[in-house]
Amino acid sequence: MRRPAEASGTAEVGNPGLGRPMGHDSLLHRRNPTVKLGVLLVVTGALVAVLDPWTPLALLLLAGPAVTWAGALPWRVVLRAQAAFTPFALSVFLVNAVTRPGDVLLTAGALEVTGAGVAVGASLAWRTVLVGTLSTAFVLTTDGARLMTSLHQHARLGPQATFAVLAGYRMLEQLPERWTTIRQAQAARVPPGRRGRGRVRGAARAAFTLLVVTLRQSQRMAVSMELRALGSGPRTVHRPVALGRADALFTAVVLGACAAVVAASAGAGWLESFGAFSPP
Repeated sequence: MRRPAEASGTAEVGNPGLGRPMGHDSLLHRRNPTVKLGVLLVVTGALVAVLDPWTPLALLLLAGPAVTWAGALPWRVVLRAQAAFTPFALSVFLVNAVTRPGDVLLTAGALEVTGAGVAVGASLAWRTVLVGTLSTAFVLTTDGARLMTSLHQHARLGPQATFAVLAGYRMLEQLPERWTTIRQAQAARVPPGRRGRGRVRGAARAAFTLLVVTLRQSQRMAVSMELRALGSGPRTVHRPVALGRADALFTAVVLGACAAVVAASAGAGWLESFGAFSPP
């Protein structure tokens, strides 16, 4: 029996492509994608009501090692993925630190850094990094085809939306290879002595070419799906995604661990919500 990553033709270990999971087997790779998505949404939704910095920080310190172990993910890959979330987290911290009312901790020119602003800003920043870590683990351990099949089976997503999104997902996977092919074709037409010139113009032409090629493919795909009577009548599933006790255990462990951290934070007096930082 082939592993999920092998069955879907994903990228090699340590070299995931755009929209593709890492090509190895792990505990997270084997879990039902709908269950993983549901757990991610529940944890993210629960964090909305938490505004103290210690609870999301504790969850982050727990989630980092957990996802790297359960997903067999290299630390470098996880940390590299945080480059997309860290600048936003830092900006959220700085904005809240200088805009929220409260006891002034520091004055920098016309800006006043308040204690409430630092607390709320740190909470939102840690929450951003935590959600980024969990989302990265989800993307790197979830195949798009299995995700859509699972949503169709277990979340009752309609066939029209399922096949349309899956088709778009497959087109997304092909974008890096097409970009490389277009750029190589452009480089082959330029003399070796002039390849360093006009890089911006060449990239713009390549982006336009990629857009045109993708639009043409999407049009052909839409016509093909319509000719195949997409969604007209019952359909079978090629590779059903199982939903078993291991998925229930995974859900219980993750949500139980999060609940334990929140309970410990509340017991230590750290847990704060919206009312704690409201102006008097």
